[in-house]
Amino acid sequence: MQLKGKTAVVTGSGRGLGKSIALKLGEMGANIVLNDISASDSVEATAEEFKALGINVVVTKGDVRSMDDVKSMIKTSVDTFGSVDILVNNAGITKDTIIFKMSEQDWDDVLDINLKGAFLCTKAVAKTMMKKRAGKIINISSVAGVMGNIGQANYSASKAGLIGLTKSTAKELSAWGITCNAVAPGVIESKMTEVLPDNVKENYLNNIPLKRFGTPEDVANVVAFLASDSSNYVTGQVIHIDGGLVM
Repeated sequence: MQLKGKTAVVTGSGRGLGKSIALKLGEMGANIVLNDISASDSVEATAEEFKALGINVVVTKGDVRSMDDVKSMIKTSVDTFGSVDILVNNAGITKDTIIFKMSEQDWDDVLDINLKGAFLCTKAVAKTMMKKRAGKIINISSVAGVMGNIGQANYSASKAGLIGLTKSTAKELSAWGITCNAVAPGVIESKMTEVLPDNVKENYLNNIPLKRFGTPEDVANVVAFLASDSSNYVTGQVIHIDGGLVM
């Protein structure tokens, strides 16, 4: 699974899961277009780390809720590397609270970034990929979009929407040789899981057949497969990366 000569745009890649995905694709030879909101400095530090590893990288700061920012991101990719071969819609936020306490703004913010952002990025990159008659679009959904989660009505709705967007995109763009798939991570190790009380961790682990949390690398490895030629006959699928939590 090599990506030499390919160019990958990864949204929300200044840190966390997006950074891990971008690093994996870069290690496989892809040119990397990092993206994060303009207020984030972490994306610049990530770019320097990548350059030190010999990865070709460019930074695009912008908000995925803005079509102008998204168009600029895709233009930077094409101007710098000549194309966009892979799009990973990873940018996302949470604003958790139970439904009757959730504000309209909390709902709109999560849906706009997590779902509308993926739509705008897909729309912006589609013509470029259609001209090449090739491309890989990978959406980062969640098990919350499959099974729901208490206190995450907005997040779960956005991730369920990504699954619908994935399937429609796969059907619409298949005639041009473009595939679209989603991954649905479960409980993934992060700063958030590190500070969970032991009883909460135990409760999560009791429901995971493999009895461990996933790692960002677990997710990045599956995204790498979907970004590579090894997945050329895979489209419209949702791959769960959850240790068996959802079966």
